[in-house]
Amino acid sequence: MSRITVIGGTGYAGSAIVAEAAARGHRVTALSRSLPDAPIPNVHYVQGDATAEANLSASIKDADVVVAALAPRGPLTATFRDVNGTIARLADVAGARLYVVGGYSSLRPAPGAARFVTDLGHVPAELHDEIRAGAALIIEDLPATPPTLDWVFVSPALRFGARMPAERLGRYRLGDDVAVQPQDGGAISAADYALGFVDLIEKDDHHRTQVNLAH
Repeated sequence: MSRITVIGGTGYAGSAIVAEAAARGHRVTALSRSLPDAPIPNVHYVQGDATAEANLSASIKDADVVVAALAPRGPLTATFRDVNGTIARLADVAGARLYVVGGYSSLRPAPGAARFVTDLGHVPAELHDEIRAGAALIIEDLPATPPTLDWVFVSPALRFGARMPAERLGRYRLGDDVAVQPQDGGAISAADYALGFVDLIEKDDHHRTQVNLAH
């Protein structure tokens, strides 16, 4: 079993990944600004701010796998990319594999086509900055990391999140940087996203690449 540290382990995606990994017997540490109301058994919860490198370092140093499950909004609006850069650097130093919770807009509608993020005309303007910040991780930041860092950027379907919950089906479809359902964006529940996410960790057959999980 792996030692898995989830940064943002009480958020929508993070908490589902923590639950799935713990259920499979992995040793899970969850770092977040607040502790959960209903802690998951056998999970080590650490309360701390991800913008503080000391907090990140303490949680990452002994990990086999690091999951970055942070959102580019709220307290991280201005520092999202910098914090993820620190996570990547610390994971590399620790020799840990890095898995990043991504967004749909960084995907492509077809092989070789421009990413969805290049045309946000249909998206409310107040969301543009966070969408672009999230996509910048896979477009610019992760590819620029040292080749010693093994990372996977895991984009969900379009309809994914607490405001648009999908049904738990116990299955998922896996794609690459092309959306599995480009016509309507598709959907996936947190539980099924976590199912696929932990499968990716356990199978370890994707490296320095982007994948897409959808129903």
